[in-house]
Amino acid sequence: MKISIITVCYNSQKTISETIESVIRQKHLDKEYIIIDGGSSDDTLSIIKKYQNHIDKLISEKDNGIYDAINKGLKQANGDIIGLLHSDDHYPNNNILSTVSGLFEKNNIDITWGDVVLLDENDNKKRFYSGSSVDISSFDIGIMPPHPSVFIKRNCYEEFGYFNTNYKIAADYDLLFRFLKLQKLKFMYDPNIIINMKLGGLSNRGFTSLINVNKEIYKIHRINGHPISIFNILKKIPTRVMELINKNG
Repeated sequence: MKISIITVCYNSQKTISETIESVIRQKHLDKEYIIIDGGSSDDTLSIIKKYQNHIDKLISEKDNGIYDAINKGLKQANGDIIGLLHSDDHYPNNNILSTVSGLFEKNNIDITWGDVVLLDENDNKKRFYSGSSVDISSFDIGIMPPHPSVFIKRNCYEEFGYFNTNYKIAADYDLLFRFLKLQKLKFMYDPNIIINMKLGGLSNRGFTSLINVNKEIYKIHRINGHPISIFNILKKIPTRVMELINKNG
């Protein structure tokens, strides 16, 4: 099955090479690589162009935030399956896409996800974000699958919609909530580390970010007719603490 990988970037000169090279090294040959740049002002574009023979589509222009940029990439994708790989993330080995393709081919699923390791700037493990215990009921306490590790069939986006750019920090939660909780799409957990992710993303930038993301989660549930209480949201705190303690999975 053809897999489209979308990388969204902006002023990512320090990390973009590692991201691109981890895609290039994948043994799965039936892939499409799309990069959406937000109009970088550093050396990001010149670095990207060094790999132009391995990049199928490159768009560089101003956008209205990360989710707007991702939507641009999704609408450019031609693969049967789509995965997102942000510009400070990389695949931990060369077999990720082969494994993902096999899961979709052998199982009647729409979505798969695995585990994510979060690294500091020196590549020390700081958190292990596992998708092993996540299912539809996890949304009842505001927990979603590890979104960086998620792969979704392209026709699901076409049928059920893209990222809602009204949400600035939890549009990924909204999308997975709609796909899994509301549409009940078929999913399967892949018991492997899919992504090595650098700390500092939109949803892990401290206490203020934590408050904002949970405000949006609260709103997502209410708008979609599945209200969630603040008390239930607080129930996920022990899970998050264990992720910090259990750094190696």
